[in-house]
Amino acid sequence: MDRFTDKVMVITGAAQGIGKAVAVRAAVEGASLALIDRADYLEEVCDELRQQGFRVMGIRADLEQWEDTVLAMQQVYDQFGRIDVLVNNVGGTIWARPFADYSPHQIQAEVQRSLFPTLWGCRAVLPYMLAQGKGAIVNVSSVATRGVNRVPYSASKGGVNALTQSLAMEYAEAGIRVNATAPGGTSAPPRLTPRNQETPTEQENTWYAQVIEQTCQTSLMHRYGSIDEQAAAILFLASDEASYITGTVLPVAGGDLG
Repeated sequence: MDRFTDKVMVITGAAQGIGKAVAVRAAVEGASLALIDRADYLEEVCDELRQQGFRVMGIRADLEQWEDTVLAMQQVYDQFGRIDVLVNNVGGTIWARPFADYSPHQIQAEVQRSLFPTLWGCRAVLPYMLAQGKGAIVNVSSVATRGVNRVPYSASKGGVNALTQSLAMEYAEAGIRVNATAPGGTSAPPRLTPRNQETPTEQENTWYAQVIEQTCQTSLMHRYGSIDEQAAAILFLASDEASYITGTVLPVAGGDLG
């Protein structure tokens, strides 16, 4: 398949997990890649792809910050002269606990982590897509907009869904498609850098076990998905095969609609 030949794709949160899987598959399908992450091991991913002959640039940036985000998009444009696809993949639950047990600091950190990188990413890429008269944005949301022990994260992803739908309506006539996937529980190797680097207590482990139980119960397939299953949906929405799809939040969660 060559769905992304002659296209420049920006993938955020690309150093591991779903973002890395999207990058590998997009490279095979012909994309020129700009991979953005704040982790230093991003360069290892870039080197792996370059050794296979793919065109890749890596950018270290903290996408929770507007200044880093706008600078990263400028670097991509300076390198490639265009941005055809943006995959906003940064986000994820930091803590899992009943809402009454979140501190104000933790609530703010969850929203900063799981809403603002997507909000900033969309805003920073728009001038380039508007200038070229087309583009595709795929935001990675979550079916956890309805779920236990993750209210701040759920609120953040609800914001991503609203952003996706409103932005699609606002810029459809400018040739820009905006969609999102809403992953359910996804099996992945242990994170190289845990989102929460504190050692969990027995109570916190119990709260997280409740998240896993609820996730499997609400999925009609009663299982977690794979990283490849998530990447496939993202790349479909990013490709011209989805040229008549915009403003859609696609659950990829074994029948769980969130």
